[in-house]
Amino acid sequence: MSNQRNNPLHSKTLEMILNHLVAHFGWEELGKCIRIRCFNENPSIKSSLTFLRKTPWARKKVEELYLEVIKE
Repeated sequence: MSNQRNNPLHSKTLEMILNHLVAHFGWEELGKCIRIRCFNENPSIKSSLTFLRKTPWARKKVEELYLEVIKE
């Protein structure tokens, strides 16, 4: 349990992370940072969450970008 205290992703849902990134970058810039279709063509939180939950490599990229953003 003590390991989780130091994990910045602990207690953050994928939806919270995605909303934070969209608020920080906007969809257009987020689509440039992470080139996946759900960010570039008719983006929405719902469709993006569906894709990210099924695609581990894309979720990893989103989580890594989030960690970079919160370090700033």
